[in-house]
Amino acid sequence: DIGAKQFADIYAQTIAYGMFAARLHDKSLDTFTRQEAAELIPKTNPFLKNLFQYIAGYNLDERIDWIVNDLADLFRATDIAAILKNFGKVRKSQDPIVHFYESFLSEYDPKLRKDLGVWLTPEPVVDFIVRAVDEALKTEFSLPLGIGDTTKTSVAFDIQGKKQLRDVHKVQLLDPATGTGTFLAKVIGLIHKSFESQAGIWSGYVENHLLPRMNAFERQMAPYAIAHLKIDTLLEETGYVPDVPKRLQIYLTDSLEEYHPETGTLFTTWLSREANEANHVKRDTPVMVVLGNPPYKGESKNKGKWIMSLMEDYKKEPGGKVKLKEKNPKWINDDYVKFLRFAQYFIEKNGSGALAFINPHGFLDNPTFRGIRWHLLRTYDKLFVFDLHGNLKKGRVAEDGSPDENVFDIKDQGVSINIFVKTGKKQAGALGEMFHFEMLGRRSKKFQFLLENSLTSIAWTPLTPSAPMFYMVPTDDGGEQRMRSFKITELFKVQSMGVTSGDDKKLVAFTKDQLKERFPESRTISPISFRPFDERFINYDPSALARAREELMRHLKGRDNLAFTTMRRGRAEISVTPLVARGIVDKGILSSVDNANVFPLYVYPENADQHTLEARNERTANLSETIVAEIAKATGLTFVSEQSQDGATFAPCDVLDYTYAILHSPRYREAHREELQRDFPFVPYPTDKEEFLQLVRLGGQLRQVHLLESPTVNRFITGYPITGTNRVEKPVWKPQPVPMNAPNPPSDTVGDVFINPMQYFSNVPKAA
Repeated sequence: DIGAKQFADIYAQTIAYGMFAARLHDKSLDTFTRQEAAELIPKTNPFLKNLFQYIAGYNLDERIDWIVNDLADLFRATDIAAILKNFGKVRKSQDPIVHFYESFLSEYDPKLRKDLGVWLTPEPVVDFIVRAVDEALKTEFSLPLGIGDTTKTSVAFDIQGKKQLRDVHKVQLLDPATGTGTFLAKVIGLIHKSFESQAGIWSGYVENHLLPRMNAFERQMAPYAIAHLKIDTLLEETGYVPDVPKRLQIYLTDSLEEYHPETGTLFTTWLSREANEANHVKRDTPVMVVLGNPPYKGESKNKGKWIMSLMEDYKKEPGGKVKLKEKNPKWINDDYVKFLRFAQYFIEKNGSGALAFINPHGFLDNPTFRGIRWHLLRTYDKLFVFDLHGNLKKGRVAEDGSPDENVFDIKDQGVSINIFVKTGKKQAGALGEMFHFEMLGRRSKKFQFLLENSLTSIAWTPLTPSAPMFYMVPTDDGGEQRMRSFKITELFKVQSMGVTSGDDKKLVAFTKDQLKERFPESRTISPISFRPFDERFINYDPSALARAREELMRHLKGRDNLAFTTMRRGRAEISVTPLVARGIVDKGILSSVDNANVFPLYVYPENADQHTLEARNERTANLSETIVAEIAKATGLTFVSEQSQDGATFAPCDVLDYTYAILHSPRYREAHREELQRDFPFVPYPTDKEEFLQLVRLGGQLRQVHLLESPTVNRFITGYPITGTNRVEKPVWKPQPVPMNAPNPPSDTVGDVFINPMQYFSNVPKAA
């Protein structure tokens, strides 16, 4: 189902790429017309050939024939052969066809690549993945020829409703998001190396044992056409001479759509044939290897019934029976996760095989993805993960101090190469063996390592993923220490995300008067803890807010209460420290780009009157009785509902202060650095009364400072010298300027924090 814009897009790109393909195969360089182009498109791509003839041949609409004729003249004036001959000498890239695609796309529709979530895969990554598949087939499946294997097996095919046995090649390859065919080209190149001294049998091998095994899907016309052109050209360069031109098994289809009944009613036979042949691969081909670089698209539009039904397996808790206990599991629907499930479907259907993808690495340790990890471990015998990292926003550095760079031209998404092997020998119900390797640093170093190493040469670290999270990265679970800890989400019984206004500019203001001007009749204007140490006002009208979180905020709005705020995982490399707040709390209290969880210290009954003494007495601690009992047992203190200074009891606020001190401890945060970037924090139980009370005291002092309720906050070490609007725009720390001939220049560890172009806080330590 496409609209007019999409149809026009396909129309234009078909003509452009069809012309390019035709000119590339044109032996008579002095002449070139659109009619000639229709005949020159290679028969290895019958779909493009027929489509081009259909829309740009003799019956071309006369209103646009002058445009197409001008394009033909442009190609006629271009010596394509000369360009291709010298291409590798003047550019680092050795793929002129892909270069044409990239250059065309950057001019034609620069947003298209980002919108599709498609990133061209660097050659070293492709090289490593293809060689890894080759090695896995040799070592794990005892196939000496690896990816070049010619073994056949009998498979039942559905022929006109009847099952018929046919012999087909065992090592069937599928690239489900082939793009410009980079992975297929690398497969051909690797196999061709073994035929360097056997050129006489190469054409026969390609005809009988290579082309029948190479399958690929692509849903976009432009890369589909380029993939055909690239593979056709590459095979010609290797010396392949076909007896009869045979179409390449690269199909224009949506991988995530299920096969459908044979299509015989489409308006053209050649279009029907393309759909039916793609269906044949989806339905009948015993795919053994699924490889490639599937698209990354968090807000995926691929929500077909078939793939979404398969995705239900990933939306369950480990064990596969209970629905995943997550309030917002939408990131599981990312396209790359769907392709993981797609590959798993084909490999399970075949009974054995290998997956070889480069993906975003979030699935390795995102707590929400625990069901996915369990499912993968349950499916595959061996799982090799090469974490290439590369999230530039995390600011990580390698051991040599060099910055961590991505292998792609993306900044906010680290990636990993994943080689998952299913031999069918693993005991049913057992989890597969897990092997991990990671690398930080510059892109060039990563490329060099990929080119110089292989699946068998890397020093993999064995991992044993375990419940409840089944992390696929090294973790410091703490063993016994973890057993003597409690999780923040276990401590507080009532919890929720903070408020989402949906329109901060309209519904949130710095002063109450500003909101009164906008909403003169409103009686719901209230203070809101908006950002760290930044209290503003909000028109707290649930009908106007995107997410009012009334069930939780009623315990905080206008109450004598505290809110503990934290988040599961932030987008920055440095894990977010918790913060206490009062009143209504915004979801962005900790970070403008992440969502904070809010945990009230006390909860109130629904009928409590916040202005009466009785209401205060009716509040109850929002704490786990089990955890409170463990703290009482460890300290010998008695738990009471309200704070007392008798030295024999502890109250809800003491539990909060103890927790606050632990989670702000530099020693604790460094020891649990990786864990704190991955999930909600764990807090160790106190060992004795003295330790508990000492940390309660320190945590209480810090809480008062963070709430700006301590006299300490008025003992400034900084200055604020400039009068102005006091509006915080984009805070930035700058080293203090060094005066000319200064006898004692200021240290570069102290500077000024500008809140807008004119106003700043002076003498601010860089560490702050």
